[in-house]
Amino acid sequence: MPNIESQIFSSYQRNPLLHDEIFDQEGQVKAIYQKLFNLYGEHSIEDYIQLNNKAKSSFFNQGITFQVYGKKETQEKIFPFDLFPRIIDSQEWETIESGVIQRSRALNLFLSDLYHEKKIIKQGVVPLELISSSANYLHQMLGIDPPGGIYNHISGTDIIKHNDGNWYVLEDNIRCPSGVSYVICNRTALKRALFGVFNHYQTHTVTDYAENLLDLLETVKPHGVDQPNCIVITPGMYNSAFYEHSYLAKTMGVELVEGRDLFVENDFVYMKTIKGPQRVDIIYRRIDDLFLDPLEFREDSTLGVPGLFAAYKKGNVTLANAPGTGVADDKAVYTYMPEIIKYYLGEDPILSNVYTYHCSRPQELKYVLENVDKLVIKPVDEAGGYGISIGNKLTKKEINERKKQVKEDPRKYVAQPIMSLSVHPTYIDENHSFEQRHVDLRTFTILGKDKEFVLKGGLTRVALQKGNLIVNSSQGGGSKDTWVLKNQ
Repeated sequence: MPNIESQIFSSYQRNPLLHDEIFDQEGQVKAIYQKLFNLYGEHSIEDYIQLNNKAKSSFFNQGITFQVYGKKETQEKIFPFDLFPRIIDSQEWETIESGVIQRSRALNLFLSDLYHEKKIIKQGVVPLELISSSANYLHQMLGIDPPGGIYNHISGTDIIKHNDGNWYVLEDNIRCPSGVSYVICNRTALKRALFGVFNHYQTHTVTDYAENLLDLLETVKPHGVDQPNCIVITPGMYNSAFYEHSYLAKTMGVELVEGRDLFVENDFVYMKTIKGPQRVDIIYRRIDDLFLDPLEFREDSTLGVPGLFAAYKKGNVTLANAPGTGVADDKAVYTYMPEIIKYYLGEDPILSNVYTYHCSRPQELKYVLENVDKLVIKPVDEAGGYGISIGNKLTKKEINERKKQVKEDPRKYVAQPIMSLSVHPTYIDENHSFEQRHVDLRTFTILGKDKEFVLKGGLTRVALQKGNLIVNSSQGGGSKDTWVLKNQ
């Protein structure tokens, strides 16, 4: 139990088998959280309910929502936000930041190699079949040199803290990683509701993300362009992350457009404006590869721009992230990340992978099929927590169904041990109390030409259902503000 009298923490039940980020094994508040714990402890439950409602109203009034795609209907929801922040000290953050930069650099080199000489395949480090069978490998990208040599301009790396106190990477996201707008909005909402708590900690800002994103994107402008015109392209207002698209465009000070707002002429991209066509040089795209250009990919796409890929191949426009990056965040490729880092950088991984079984390997498939009840099984190409099954939560019938799915298409699945994600005190609305909930962390890394930036905070995602390990908002998860402390 907590070591001071506090009404809002009075019913907090600590499971000693889980790694609690606030309380040590004896139930004492860790030094880094002591001030925060005392400050929050001064509030009654009634006070906290009011503060929580204030934060929710702030999110509602700002339109901070996301779409959940269900089997029967699509719902728009306010993004769940917990007012009790997570704290990461400067030394721990240094390890995280170094680790995610290392992975981003290695993945960029890997992508360049895959679409050019394929040395890593020829030397037998990564199997050819793994790449050639990936749905996200684009043969159209062969031999293309993106401006500035950058493929994964923006990377979202999902990491967890395990029971052993160490950080592990769950997966890499380098297609169109989302969630950064919620990082910034979480900070704004917390400051509005509990401004006084910030006076007691020296915390890095998270509101500098947009300016850094624009700055680094401009380093990879097309050749011969002095002052590049950057835009954000969105599938439209019904996309699950539309709030983020509009937020980032606004904070970068650039136009938010849809495909119908652009056209290509003589292999250059133009935006329609009331003053006439305006050339576009950099496109931060939030549209999936296959919908970018109906002349090159899906003919039925109404989201993209005819001729866009031809302009890209000529080097007349920068696309961030580059098409075809999805081959490198395939969860089967993830199993080779230690070898990829070693091959391209000559370094050992700073952040460890979670041990992963790839079901296309016969021996590993055999083990997975015999131990479905002890494993987390994931599709290699899904995002948002969709398609994931956690073995010890499945019924016998569900286990048999999962076995059948895996056997029918082994390449599509990987499996991992059920990791014990760390837990953090989280306010649960319906119970009016703080309870242990599992958390992870999505970090955001930006690569430019000879420049890089990691947002000092990231998105702490919370599995709001008791005992649940899936933290994605699309699966009912929420988030917390993440404080990275400055050197004291």
